[in-house]
Amino acid sequence: MDWRTHATILRYYGGHSWAGWAGNEMAEDPYKVLGVPRDAPDEEIRRAYRKLAKQLHPDLNPANRTVAEERFKRVSAAYDIVGDPVKRKQYDRGEIDAGGEPRRGFHRAHAGGAPFGGRGSSRPGDDFGLGDIFSDLFGSMRGRRGDPEAPFGTRGRDVRYTLELDFLEAAAGAKKRVTMPDGGVLDLTVPEGVADGQVLRLKGKGSAGLGGSEPGDALIEIKVRSHPHFARTGDDIVLELPITIDEAVLGAKIEVPTISGRVQLTLPKGTSSGRIFRLKGKGVRNAASGHTGDQLISVRIVLPDKIDDKLAYFLSEWRQTHRYDPRR
Repeated sequence: MDWRTHATILRYYGGHSWAGWAGNEMAEDPYKVLGVPRDAPDEEIRRAYRKLAKQLHPDLNPANRTVAEERFKRVSAAYDIVGDPVKRKQYDRGEIDAGGEPRRGFHRAHAGGAPFGGRGSSRPGDDFGLGDIFSDLFGSMRGRRGDPEAPFGTRGRDVRYTLELDFLEAAAGAKKRVTMPDGGVLDLTVPEGVADGQVLRLKGKGSAGLGGSEPGDALIEIKVRSHPHFARTGDDIVLELPITIDEAVLGAKIEVPTISGRVQLTLPKGTSSGRIFRLKGKGVRNAASGHTGDQLISVRIVLPDKIDDKLAYFLSEWRQTHRYDPRR
C-alpha cells in the first residue's frame, strides 16, 4: 500500500471511526422503522412515511422536540432507502446496508471468492490483504473527475419533507419556512399552481457530500388541504353555488367567490339546478406549463327553510294552468 492509499484511509477514518462504520452496518431495518412488511407496495410505504413524518415533525412536538427530531431523522433515513425504488432493490438484495452504504465484501463474496482481499487466510507479510480491501472499497469511488489519486467521495443523501399548504396558498403560491429532517431550516418559495402530491426538488439542499462531492437534494412533497367551497380539477376550479327560487325564475346579478376575489355573475331567467357557468381565466395558473384554467360554477336552487302561505297558494294556482313534467 503506497503513501497515497494510506493518506486516503487516514483522511477518511480521521473523521469516520470504525465504530461509525459499524453503526451503519447495525442501523435499524428501514421496514421495521416505518412499520411495514418487506413486501409492502410502494404506496403503502409512502402512506406510512407521511403518517409518521406528520406525527413526529419537531414543529408539532415542541414539548418533546429533541426526541421527536431524533425519531423524525430515523424515519426519514428509512424512507430514503425503501422509498427509492433503486435503493430498495439494492437493500433487498443485500448490496447496501440500512444506512445506504455498500456492504463490505458483497461483490467478492458473490463472485465466488473470500470477501477480504480474495484470500482464504492471512499470511505473514501480506498486511492481511489491506491493499486489496481498500482498493475494493475505495477504488471505484475515488474522484468523480477521473483523477485516480483524488480522495474518496460520495454524493450527499437526498432529504425528504412533506409540506402542508392551504388550498389558496397552493393556488396563489407562498413563501414558507420549513424544518428539515436534520434540524436545518429552509426558506422555500412555493410556485403558484402546485398540486397535491407534487414534489419540488431543491438542488443541493440535501445532506452534504463526502470527500468534496456534491450535496444531495431536498425533495419537498406538497400536501394540499381541502377547501370548504372550492375544489380543483386539473387547472380548473369547481364551485357549487346555491341560488334562491326567485333568482332562478326571474334571473339576477349575484356576487360569486373566486380564488382571486369576488366577481359578478349574471343568471338568466329560468336557470335550473345543475346548470354550469364558466368564468374564463379564473382558475389556477400553472407555473410549470404557463396555462391558466377556468372556474366552473354549478348552480343549485335552494328553497327557503319555511314555505309560507303566499308562496304555496301562488304555486298551487300556477300549477293548475302551467303543469309540466321535467322527468318525462
